[in-house]
Amino acid sequence: MKLIVTPDTLQATATAAAIIAETLRAEPASVLGLATGRTMEGVYGHLVRAVQSRETSFSEMTSFNLDEYVGLSASDPHSYRHYMQEHLFDHVSPDPARVHVPCGAAADLDAECAAYEKAIADAGGIALQLLGIGNTGHIGFNEPPSLFDTRTRVVELDDETREQNASMFGGDADAVPSRAITMGVGTILDAGRLLLLATGRVKARIIADALEGPVSPQVSASAIRLHHDVTVILDEDAASNLSPETRARAVIG
Repeated sequence: MKLIVTPDTLQATATAAAIIAETLRAEPASVLGLATGRTMEGVYGHLVRAVQSRETSFSEMTSFNLDEYVGLSASDPHSYRHYMQEHLFDHVSPDPARVHVPCGAAADLDAECAAYEKAIADAGGIALQLLGIGNTGHIGFNEPPSLFDTRTRVVELDDETREQNASMFGGDADAVPSRAITMGVGTILDAGRLLLLATGRVKARIIADALEGPVSPQVSASAIRLHHDVTVILDEDAASNLSPETRARAVIG
């Protein structure tokens, strides 16, 4: 695992965006796994500017998002599909046929999950998977406990997760859907490379648990330590609970 610690959030998001942009420069038809959340808005802002300055292109890439709320249509302003359009897709001109986000409004959710897994396999698998980490330690919406061989499925969201995401629903945790479709931990671990980004002191405890605690389904993010090619990018605040031994192995970004 490569650990990069940057002075602040701006540098952390810029570093993550640079890795994604370089991936697309090296292989324009790369298959990317994408994530959502406040921190990712900074990453996508950097990538939009990179496309506008012709430093990289999204025209040939294929993407798969990690998750989507059950019950929300793609046009719902609270949906992750809408988030992706607003923060990235509307600005970088991807091929719409190559952009994939789970359909939270599907009539048959089990069939939607199976079709999503098949679409990933048909695309040749994900080359680079971008990840955040939730306060419960989840990657995607893999709430504890999530076994490490799980595939794309419907999950119940933890109350803490709904509280964490309430800011995107006008501050009302009760307005956050109680279920979501998520790639499973096993689906995530199948990616060729993992890139986890976390910023802010609020993430310090769970980052330490994920990187230094037991590798356990109780903290699904700990599963990344089983992967052969992982980069973790943190700002100083998110890294503040790590041990001196772990910090000594970090690259200063």
